[in-house]
Amino acid sequence: MPKKKWWKESVVYQIYPRSFKDSNGDGTGDLKGIISKLDYLLYLGVNVLWLCPVYHSPNVDNGYDISDYRGIMDEMGTMADWEELRDGLHSRGMKLVMDLVVNHTSDQHRWFQESRSSKDSPYRSYYIWRPGKDGKEPNNWSSEFGGSAWEYDALTGEYYLHVFSKNQPDLNWENKTVRYEIYDMMRWWLDKGVDGFRMDVINMIAKHPDLPDAPSVDSSPYQWGGQFFINGPRLRYYLREMYVKVLSKYDIMTVGETRWVDADMARIFVDEYRHELNMLFHFELLELDYGPSGKWEKKAWELSDFKRILSDWQKKLADSGWNSLFLSNHDHPRMVSRFGNDSTYRVESAKMLATLLHTLQGTPYIYQGEEIGMTNVRFPCIEHYRDIETLNMYEEGLKNSKDLKELTEVICEKGRDNARTPMQWNDSSQAGFTEGTPWISVNPNYQEINVEQAQQDQNSILHYYRKLIDLRRRYPLLVYGDYRLILHKHTQIYSYLRHWEEETLLVILNFFEESAVFTLPERVTFKTGRLLIANYSDINEKIVAEDLNELSLRPYEARVYLLD
Repeated sequence: MPKKKWWKESVVYQIYPRSFKDSNGDGTGDLKGIISKLDYLLYLGVNVLWLCPVYHSPNVDNGYDISDYRGIMDEMGTMADWEELRDGLHSRGMKLVMDLVVNHTSDQHRWFQESRSSKDSPYRSYYIWRPGKDGKEPNNWSSEFGGSAWEYDALTGEYYLHVFSKNQPDLNWENKTVRYEIYDMMRWWLDKGVDGFRMDVINMIAKHPDLPDAPSVDSSPYQWGGQFFINGPRLRYYLREMYVKVLSKYDIMTVGETRWVDADMARIFVDEYRHELNMLFHFELLELDYGPSGKWEKKAWELSDFKRILSDWQKKLADSGWNSLFLSNHDHPRMVSRFGNDSTYRVESAKMLATLLHTLQGTPYIYQGEEIGMTNVRFPCIEHYRDIETLNMYEEGLKNSKDLKELTEVICEKGRDNARTPMQWNDSSQAGFTEGTPWISVNPNYQEINVEQAQQDQNSILHYYRKLIDLRRRYPLLVYGDYRLILHKHTQIYSYLRHWEEETLLVILNFFEESAVFTLPERVTFKTGRLLIANYSDINEKIVAEDLNELSLRPYEARVYLLD
């Protein structure tokens, strides 16, 4: 039986600050803009705000390159603004989770400036420096953003490691002083009233000490070396030390962003008796449509794999850990465009996917705009894109004579800017996001898809989210109930049972635009149920017992029944 915790019963709303709300007309979202929308978050019903980085940064990677962990970026506002945000959330009964980015810093951070100044600098070992090998980089690792993961620094004649941009040098976690500096910084923020951390690429902090070459899978001079910088040999030691030195002293929520982690490994990280982390963001589900060459290669996803992965995590973490429930964030395309239908059945499929996320065991995460069904964007040319990963991929593609149309299509489908277009508040100029020129263009569909329109329509996606959040509050079954998959082999329908104490819930989801027939398995003894919620408005008010033996489902239809 799961232990009861406040963060298990919460619904988290993720804000990408520069795209949420601009208060001063400079085209970039800021803290005062967020403060102006706190009552909207209260209206939605969420009770935790996860804030992407607002620390001092040159913004090479939109704030994930931090130059001062204890200062607020000028574009975002001031520390007084941050304190006002904290107090505004707490006064409304909401909590604040901050991004913790400690795999790397900005190359403008004081530590790195000192580190590169001399081989004898006491800060030299804060980062990972190596001499070249055979006139080239220390190894053949590729950066996540393209090219080599090593950058030569002429001042000292050595290379430093950067798994991401060359402006994001990796910290050396083998250095105890570095770790203790980070723990001190974490305590500083927690003492200021932060209620938890989302830990960026946290399972990359422990590198293989020998930094060996990665196996070659193609003719490129640089190869992906994730097996040597993800889930490294000292990772669990570092996480345990972090828990003992910092996390154990506070009643907070922690979620780690972790690639290359399956459910079996996750059980170790989120074990409720070891307490290293509360939950993880894993990539297993979100890499369903990755081809053999990775993200930028298209591949159709199958519902059978979707069900298998989610069921695996639901079952294996049921008694020893906790799940995070999400299908999109600032690094991934809009979920209705990726797993639903963002044209004919945008409303129905967005509601169906929301039903999934709010009826599984775990903590649901809502990425800004998801609650109104915001979609991917199709910009007219590459000049409209801002994401460093996308732009680097495009440049590499042109160098390698890739087809321009293919490059454009895969960017439209998979680029991170899909999630970073400004929040669509209303149908006025720039979607009500700014009175100036936005840092990235607004999705042209803002006149039809926006918060103001959704608030006025009782059958909108927004109101459906409010109902789902309310159901989780009224039925502990939705939070703590166990999970049992049914119709394992059905190619259109994802259906499962949730059970807690004396109550059982049946969730039925048609994942496609073709109609489908749901047939209750013989082993399910319940034959009737009361409809709690459905995504087609013509049956939302039905509260009488219904025969569940066979149901006809419309495109993307979702129904949730409390069984008799």
